[in-house]
Amino acid sequence: MGTGPEAAASGPVSPLPIFFIGSPELVVMSLSFPSLPFRVALNTGVTPDADYGDRQAAVLNAAGLNEARRCISAWPGYEPTPLIDLPGLAAELGIGRLHYKQEGDRFGLRSFKPLGGAYAVQRCLMREVAAQTGRDDIDPQEILDGGHAEIVSGVTVTAATDGNHGRSVAWGARMFGCRCVIYINEAVTPAREQAIAAYGAEVRRHPGSFDDAVRQAFETARREGWHVIPDTSDGDTIEAPRDVTQGYAVMAAEVIELLPSGTPPTHIFLQAGVGGMAAAVCAEFWRTFGPERPMTILVEPEQAACWFASLANGRPTAVTGNVDSFMSGLACGEISKLAWEILEPGAHAAMTLTDAAAEAAMRLLAEGCQNDPSLVAGESGVAGLAGLITAALDTEARRTLRLDTAARVVIIGTEGATDEEMYQRVVGRSWREVAA
Repeated sequence: MGTGPEAAASGPVSPLPIFFIGSPELVVMSLSFPSLPFRVALNTGVTPDADYGDRQAAVLNAAGLNEARRCISAWPGYEPTPLIDLPGLAAELGIGRLHYKQEGDRFGLRSFKPLGGAYAVQRCLMREVAAQTGRDDIDPQEILDGGHAEIVSGVTVTAATDGNHGRSVAWGARMFGCRCVIYINEAVTPAREQAIAAYGAEVRRHPGSFDDAVRQAFETARREGWHVIPDTSDGDTIEAPRDVTQGYAVMAAEVIELLPSGTPPTHIFLQAGVGGMAAAVCAEFWRTFGPERPMTILVEPEQAACWFASLANGRPTAVTGNVDSFMSGLACGEISKLAWEILEPGAHAAMTLTDAAAEAAMRLLAEGCQNDPSLVAGESGVAGLAGLITAALDTEARRTLRLDTAARVVIIGTEGATDEEMYQRVVGRSWREVAA
């Protein structure tokens, strides 16, 4: 394990203790998982003993969660997704308990994203109806039941996506009856494009990266008078991305309610992306458990490690160059500034992985460990698990992150097989075979 110049060459110069591991010393030899390079940076700006404060409550709060639950629980097909105990894998990793939140069946969209994108569409339409009718008491059920159809049908919502968020926004637009235009970047697979179009959205492919598509969606919306439903915020656009993130907090609330005896976990490994989901989960555990909240570790692809860079520099920092990743939903070069308000003091560490680690985690879940169930997980949805496994199998990372027999870890499996062809190529079986 090296530090100093070796670590600095792999990322921004930083006051944080950064570990770069090229050939990890494995502490558990029976688990079939490759030895791959990774980095861990401890966040010196974290406030682990602080209560959830006003800065965080301005983004996500109890009233916002209650409103999100009121809306989302009324949607057809809503039910909490399961929290699955994985004792076999926990034993292999030498930790006390491992819980896996399986989001692969959420509303039939195979990811957690409807909780954010579709909810933000509903909130957007409520605001538009209120503005055009002069009423300030628009009930979400009015939008769900097709009330104000003349107003709603005249609204166009738009978003940029690498797949799942756009699918969520398109699904919500179809459910509520408004028009939808989704921007994708050139790296998005045809399967993901078709999945979005299947919900009636117009899909426009834009050259460049995810961040380029984000900018194009905003530019077109300003020109055309559309409503942007982004899952990220530049600091100026607040309402819609806050609704998206608040909707994600419903998933975190479900986890807390499903934990045995309400016992808080000691660790949560969260795939980061722009940071909305990670911020929502971190916030809800922080609000609920205060200083007893779990250690929160953000996990990213090594080539798209905007949170690693931002925490290292102590300010939002963009990652430039080619950020495309097998973990397509995490291929982001810029963080959400709303998420920064929670994760800058809330995340304990950031971690980067190679794409190969995500592939290995998909295969491991599909096989099941000892007597654990076989689980279907997509390439972006397994990053947190891949981070846990990689850290637990390395002597120094394990010690630094306190991954021992007393550790109780929660992983959010944020997607199932959202790209069926890619899933079969990686796992060697169809997702239906694995699920069966």
